Amino acid sequence: QVQLVESGGGLVQAGGSLRLSCAASGRTFSIYALGWFRQAPGKEREFVAAIRRSDGTTNTGNSVKGRFTISRDNAKNTVYLEMNSLKPEDTAVYYCAASGGNMGSRRDLYDRWGQGTQVTVSS
Repeated sequence: QVQLVESGGGLVQAGGSLRLSCAASGRTFSIYALGWFRQAPGKEREFVAAIRRSDGTTNTGNSVKGRFTISRDNAKNTVYLEMNSLKPEDTAVYYCAASGGNMGSRRDLYDRWGQGTQVTVSS
């Protein structure tokens, strides 16, 4: 099994930055890609970004492209989400997810999920 633990969420003013971290443990050798999703109150869970563990290839959602950057440190089994120019509409619970064979944007491609970390952007 793979366990994922997110950290780094918090309250930030619009225009500010935050960096989220997701530490993976357990059968990490089985991870093909790690991704970030987010869910705002009353909305569906939305794809943010994903990264292939082997070569660092990334896939970023249109709503955050140019502002958010995903990266990984395989030695630490950790993936990061650098969020810049934050907007109030970025407020959500951010979830880390692991996939065994895909790095697409569909939720069903990911079979392990963390508990989530709250990000709140004030205007």
